[in-house]
Amino acid sequence: MFVNVGDLTVHVRIDGPPGGAPLVMLHSLGTTASVWDAQAEALAASFRVIRPDMRGHGLTSCTNGPYSMAQLAADVAGVMDALGIASAHVAGISIGGMIAQALAAADPARVKSLMLVDTAMAIPPADSWISRAATVRAEGIGVIADAVMARWLTPGFMDAPEAAGLRVMLLRTPAEGYAGAAEAIAAADLTAGTSALALPALIVVGDQDAATPVSSAQALHAVIAGSSLTIIEGGAHIPTVEKPAEVTAALRDFLAPPITDDYEAGMTVRKQVLGEAHVARATEKITDLDRDFQAFITRTAWGSVWTRPGLDRRTRSLLTIAMMACLGHEEELKLHLRASKNTGATPADIAEALMQVAVYGGVPAANGAFRVAKEILGESA
Repeated sequence: MFVNVGDLTVHVRIDGPPGGAPLVMLHSLGTTASVWDAQAEALAASFRVIRPDMRGHGLTSCTNGPYSMAQLAADVAGVMDALGIASAHVAGISIGGMIAQALAAADPARVKSLMLVDTAMAIPPADSWISRAATVRAEGIGVIADAVMARWLTPGFMDAPEAAGLRVMLLRTPAEGYAGAAEAIAAADLTAGTSALALPALIVVGDQDAATPVSSAQALHAVIAGSSLTIIEGGAHIPTVEKPAEVTAALRDFLAPPITDDYEAGMTVRKQVLGEAHVARATEKITDLDRDFQAFITRTAWGSVWTRPGLDRRTRSLLTIAMMACLGHEEELKLHLRASKNTGATPADIAEALMQVAVYGGVPAANGAFRVAKEILGESA
């Protein structure tokens, strides 16, 4: 989709359930939102993943440079405002990580947590960025492509199809967009603002990254109190593409730490699916009569089944809706229809599921379920 933000038309990719916790992912210089494809696919099962193309990159419009880090952070804030997102978890790679730091420093309430991948508070020397910007404007991006690729990836990954895709992204980046963003890096020193941050943060870096090396990640880790540091073995500057599984695991464990207790895991998922307000109301109504039963369903249904990796939440949601319809459990059907806004099951998906019910569970069951669905889905229309 596209949104208007000030002087820009910004291209934004959105994945995941509308009711999921927002996760904004910011890409690197000379690429597009696609550098997060693997992570977005995995995390969209639980999160509302928002990936804008940066000013002068991808399908977002290009303005004349130089840009500034504050300007690029304001672009992200504008996208969030356009989408009605008050706050979000924010991940950024390379310049995207610098933009994320600038956003958090400028407006801490917007950022629930930071995931900073292969980035730094400053990337000197400034002269090299200014020179690179001038070269790109004069001669085009093609003249720097080989040198850039050599810093993005390890030699052993250069023949992978993903590497060819990165090169295409780079070569298709408007020269002015690349140059303007390079000038933003040249002028940026985020040390003061980042040192004052007080929020959950994860720092990730490839151990082969020469552009923003491990020492840069360690410096971020040192100044952000309580942050954690993950070093990706065999990764260079864009490990989201070269080491996707490792980066995805690091982000997932940070955003949703593994819970070994089935009750705690169940309560976490139950809140994510049904909504914290509903779970709070249900918990307040627990008495000695049903206390053990409530613990049982939280531990088994939510903690042992809904947490299994074999099906995504949208699929589990649709299966549950279909089964409740077949069994005629109207109250539970209403509950899971309301929860569909958090699982990514759309009204069209639900209609298809109820058509299956008509064939395999009976027309009367489907007829009743359609009546209930129209009532419940109409509540949020």
